[in-house]
This record gives sequence, C-alpha cells and structure tokens, in this order.
Amino acid sequence: MSEALAFASAALAVCGLVALLPRAGRRGGRARLLALCVSLGRRLRPGAVAPGDLESRIAAAGAPGGLSVREAMALKLGTALVAALAGLPFGTVLPGRLGIVAIVVSPAAGFMAPDLWLARRARERAEAIRRELPVMLDLLRVSVESGLSLGAALGEVGDRTRGPLAREWRTVGRECALGVPLSASLVGLVGRAPLPEVEALSAALVRAARHGAPLAATLAAQARDARLARRRRIQEQAARAAPKIQLVVALLLVPSVLLLVAAALAAALLGGGGSPI
Repeated sequence: MSEALAFASAALAVCGLVALLPRAGRRGGRARLLALCVSLGRRLRPGAVAPGDLESRIAAAGAPGGLSVREAMALKLGTALVAALAGLPFGTVLPGRLGIVAIVVSPAAGFMAPDLWLARRARERAEAIRRELPVMLDLLRVSVESGLSLGAALGEVGDRTRGPLAREWRTVGRECALGVPLSASLVGLVGRAPLPEVEALSAALVRAARHGAPLAATLAAQARDARLARRRRIQEQAARAAPKIQLVVALLLVPSVLLLVAAALAAALLGGGGSPI
C-alpha cells in the first residue's frame, strides 16, 4: 500500500510541475520545459525504442509542439531523470522504507507522466472537436451547395474557422489541392482525430462520393446526429455529476456540520459546568 501511495504521489508531483506554471507564461514555460526534457532524454538514450501505439496517441493529442515519436521517447526519458532528481529530497524526508520506495518509483512515475499528459491533451482535443463539429458541418453544407467540391469546401471552411477540427480540415483541403485522393485524406483525418463522429462523417462522405448521393442531405444528417450525440453526452455528464455531489455532501459537508455541533455542545458543557440546556 505504501509503495502505491508513493508512486501516485511522485506521478502527481511530476504532473503538477507543469500545471503550476504561471498562467501568463504557461505556453512559453511548457515549451521550454518540453525542450529541456527532450534534450535530456536524447543525451540519456538517443535510440530509445518507442511502443507501437505511441504514434497514434501523439496524433490523437494533436502532436503538441510538433512532437514526434523519437522526441516523445526522449521526453519520457527526460522526465524520468527529472522525477528521479526531484524524488531524492522526498526520499530523505520520508520515514523508513517509504523514502526508499519514493526514490525507486520516482523515475517510473516520471517516465509515465508524458503518457498521462498526452491522454489529457487527447481528451481535451476530442471534446473541442465535438463542440465544433455541428457548426462546421453546417458551414460545409453551405459551401458544397454553393458549388465547391468537397475537398475545396473542407479547405475553405477550415481556413475561415479556428480550432483543432478546422486545422484538420485545412490539412485535408491542402492535400486534395496537391492531388491526394479524398478517400486517402479522410483516412488520415480519422487517424489524427479517432472519434466515432469523425469516422461516421468520413464513411458517409466516401459513400456519397462513390454512389453520387447528394452531399447536402448527407451533411445535414451528420450535423443533426452530431448535435444529438452532444446532447446525450451532456445529459450523461449531468447524471454522473449527481452521485459525485452526494458523495461530497456525505463525506465532507455532513461530518463538518456534525463536528461544529459537537464542538458547540462541548463548549456549552465545559463552560456551564453541567447540562447545556
């Protein structure tokens, strides 16, 4: 149990170093910290072997800072070194075997910290894409109805909007302008944004282009489905929030109120020398 607590504390400490950067210079601070950890990792082991799914996780996170697979492995090694150095003071302060455990597990926690960071970035990016999708589908439908081809319409909508989905649509539009088939560009889009909504959209666009179905009706149906899916997710999040609120009330608010009542009764008993009534 103590080993697990030490591992969790080391992992949270490493993640907290990034989260506690000043908000005004957070982007620049994170970029400098990222570059420092990457340079440290390259010095430790330049040819580190990456896991097979690391490239897909980087793509799902939007390749923050232009991060590649080799740089991600260097980042993991660099954060492991930083966590090991940060764990030494904790190891000297913690009592008994807990200090030794903290020193041992700190590098492992630092090595896993970039994975947690990428997972959080991927979740935030997926949520942003889901928010943008219905409105951008409406804009895409209008662009297609005005006479643009699908590839050109994707690029045009991406150029006129902002956000992660707009960047991906700009990429698809530029690839189509360079002669890349639309189906291949959509496969790359699904790889960079692995969401059920994006997969359904890509499949519907490929079917419409293959069978000559009207794109406007397909895009209107996709926008309607995206709005319904977002509404269901909001309702599910609200339903999951109620038990959490009840848990906080039961574990924090009720005991605190009982402690206040007990303190008042104890003060009345001690001050009055008898019954509080």
